[in-house]
Amino acid sequence: MKVRTFSIVAGSMVCNARCPFCVAHMTPKNGIDKTVPSVNWRNFKKACQLARDGGCSTAMITSKGEPTIFPDQVTQFLKALTAYDFPVVELQTNGILIADGKTNRISDQHLKDWYEAGLTTVAVSICHYDSEKNKQIYMGAGSKPYIDLPALIAKLHKYGFSVRLAVVMLKGFIDSIEEVEKMAAFAREHGVEQLTLRPVSKPDKSENEAIFKWTSEHHVEPTLEGEVNEHLRKVGKPILDLAHGATVYDLDGQNVCITNCLTVQPESDELRQLIFFPDGHVRYAWQYSGAIIF
Repeated sequence: MKVRTFSIVAGSMVCNARCPFCVAHMTPKNGIDKTVPSVNWRNFKKACQLARDGGCSTAMITSKGEPTIFPDQVTQFLKALTAYDFPVVELQTNGILIADGKTNRISDQHLKDWYEAGLTTVAVSICHYDSEKNKQIYMGAGSKPYIDLPALIAKLHKYGFSVRLAVVMLKGFIDSIEEVEKMAAFAREHGVEQLTLRPVSKPDKSENEAIFKWTSEHHVEPTLEGEVNEHLRKVGKPILDLAHGATVYDLDGQNVCITNCLTVQPESDELRQLIFFPDGHVRYAWQYSGAIIF
């Protein structure tokens, strides 16, 4: 059994953003609630070995909330991963606490420790290059401003991390070839190493009907993924075909990939994701509790 990415669920359901399309609330909790669970480290070691035996080269720390709310646990996971020597180690975050130096929740020492423990890439979830558009999604209707995204990118580069902008494509946001080009131009201007675009998605069955309804109403056109790929083939250079069908392009020097959130591929002997939950369970899909290995 081949494994592409090893995902580690850190923290809890607690989040400091207000994304109306939050997939965490549409998929089963699988033992995650609003308290920080204790970690089954014995099974974590087994999950790491399973991923490495499957040829996995990438480990990602993620969450069903926001992992950086509990930065010391992120440090714990990163240090525990060092024994397995994953070449690529990533952190998925909305970036808000890393950008906000006022709270001191994420200290300079945390960032230094994460780098020393092997973190290579910080994947920052966004929905647009425009601050007001991002504020609308991540901060809600309140008056609190969105972070200075260029400053966050510069800060992460300062500490030696590569940056991926993980863009959720929404109707009225990044929803056309023209907007994709503008998003790529923003990434290029700020030296972003990777730009990934994913149409907003929802599971077959949702645990939260209100979020499911909002997400359904804000899907981009189903033809857009194909149209963007066709456009990127014409104006850019395909440089890598990924196992799950996506292609990475060089667009005037900017790495760009448009993909989807599919985690189950019944006809493949390759797992797109191996997911470790703190209670010790290991699954291979977010949306199905039955997709369990142990």
